[in-house]
Amino acid sequence: MTRASVVGVLLLAPLLGGTAQEYVSAKRKLQQIEEQQARPGSTVRLSAGELNSYVEREAHRIEGVRAPRIALSRGRAEGWLVVDFLKLKQARGERPNWLMSQLLEGEHPVYVRTRLESAAGQAVVYVERVEINGVGMEGRALDYLIRRYVRAYYPEAKVGEPFELGYGIEQIDVAPEGVLVRIGGVQVARQP
Repeated sequence: MTRASVVGVLLLAPLLGGTAQEYVSAKRKLQQIEEQQARPGSTVRLSAGELNSYVEREAHRIEGVRAPRIALSRGRAEGWLVVDFLKLKQARGERPNWLMSQLLEGEHPVYVRTRLESAAGQAVVYVERVEINGVGMEGRALDYLIRRYVRAYYPEAKVGEPFELGYGIEQIDVAPEGVLVRIGGVQVARQP
């Protein structure tokens, strides 16, 4: 996962119905963070509406994903979306065998619940529960799913382990009304 996508991963997926104005506002704020133009010591506030609009529009670029939405609470995000796993694999140029094609074909409702902890320029994202077609996974089954599939496609993804936030971000707080991105007091040189 690139640093540019860290914020996107933390935000998961959007609530439906955001406005074009909210999308533009969110895009501007995220660009400000990525280009390290936010003032040291400042807090960038991304409302739930801004986040929803941004991720909703960005999700349309992913073949095989539709109808994303989230609900935010203190330190947590829950996301729902519909995924066609076969289309996702094919979009990556993969050609699954006949049996896998039969298993993966069609749209599947997916639910993900995550928890975020962050401080001192570091964060940890914990995936607490995943449901596919209403079948829930937690504990060891979920750990296997993450190891086998998430890390297979995104080997640099950090799930359940600390990672640097980058961009001078000190902390990210998730709340029902949105996300607060706290910029550290001292800006560091931009990283390539």
